[in-house]
Amino acid sequence: ESIICVGSSWVPRIVPGDISSLSLVNGTFSEIKDRMFSHLPSLQLLLLNSNSFTIIRDDAFAGLFHLEYLFIEGNKIETISRNAFRGLRDLTHLSLANNHIKALPRDVFSDLDSLIEFVVHQTLPYQSVSVDTFNSKNDVYVAIAQPSMENCMVLEWDHIEMNFRSYDNITGQSIVGCKAILIDDQVFVVVAQLFGGSHIYKYDESWTKFVKFQDIEVSRISKPNDIELFQIDDETFFVIADSSKAGLSTVYKWNSKGFYSYQSLHEWFRDTDAEFVDIDGKSHLILSSRSQVPIILQWNKSSKKFVPHGDIPNMEDVLAVKSFRMHNTLYLSLTRFIGDSRVMRWNSKQFVEIQALPSRGAMTLQPFSFKDNHYLALGSDYTFSQIYQWDKEKQLFKKFKEIYVQAPRSFTAVSTDRRDFFFASSFKGKTKIFEHIIVDLSL
Repeated sequence: ESIICVGSSWVPRIVPGDISSLSLVNGTFSEIKDRMFSHLPSLQLLLLNSNSFTIIRDDAFAGLFHLEYLFIEGNKIETISRNAFRGLRDLTHLSLANNHIKALPRDVFSDLDSLIEFVVHQTLPYQSVSVDTFNSKNDVYVAIAQPSMENCMVLEWDHIEMNFRSYDNITGQSIVGCKAILIDDQVFVVVAQLFGGSHIYKYDESWTKFVKFQDIEVSRISKPNDIELFQIDDETFFVIADSSKAGLSTVYKWNSKGFYSYQSLHEWFRDTDAEFVDIDGKSHLILSSRSQVPIILQWNKSSKKFVPHGDIPNMEDVLAVKSFRMHNTLYLSLTRFIGDSRVMRWNSKQFVEIQALPSRGAMTLQPFSFKDNHYLALGSDYTFSQIYQWDKEKQLFKKFKEIYVQAPRSFTAVSTDRRDFFFASSFKGKTKIFEHIIVDLSL
């Protein structure tokens, strides 16, 4: 439940005990007194913008043990008492912007364990649909598919300027995917195209650029939608999901000289995504399709082929499945454009649903982690993208932050120089790079 008060001079007292959000704006308050909100112990968000506050007293937020978001912007605050924020152990967002603060007392933030934020680090002036990252010779690179510009742009991390800069550019026709493959000291990039066939490029040291290495048979892949890289028994494979009406999703294998078609998975299913996942020590592929529920294929050690193993029932219209692990437990995120996207957990026998996330217009639900913080990024064509954070106590993902990315198609985590970023590709706008920042206030 939420309460919004405009122009008020007092804090509402007779309210249900389960209020989670309170907004007081344009009020006539002059100070935030001690225990001013203690009768609202369930608050998770408190917004106090555009009032007339000049001072925040000691223990102003006492009793708000679950408060996570605190905004006190656009006031006239000059003084903050030393123990103003005492007890706010769960606080992750604090904003005091546009006040008259000139100095802060020592240790004013000592009770706050940490504040976490995602901030825009860099904006790339072009559209994109997928982002892949790879490491080579102690450097970090990113390959970005740009269908409208007919490029696969390769960026590298600049250790001096501390940003991502252009490194190479692979040109093509309607490029929808760029997937890097590292074998020994060689770097390959699979470039999936809607027209003109798909190709594999190899980095040439003498030319200091990527050059065409191999073609992928046009007869097998006509409308690529996803590329998934994996290894089984120290052998390297990749699979391309084909979303055409007569699609033939195909596995390719490295044979020391090149990649050759190894196994055709199935026809006529218009696959939109392929995900490799280890389930109880056995290799599996999960194929998503708009024409059926996601199917599970298992690697047969005798035939060394993938064979049908089952499906994920009651999950129609799934665009993509992504696997991730938290605390040694296997999870899946399932993206749905219509209806709710889902989070599922493996219980040693099957995948069971643990959470549904409203996701009208969603094209991607991407898990990623930085240190001990686990997130899901839900990208929507119709509204702000949502970042969810894993709540250890509730064993669920909770809303953490909204970000605006126009028509997002993928989210990719990249870490370098002790800094954490994630790329948000945009089909209709600019590609954005966000930085994950943790301000440690425990010392």
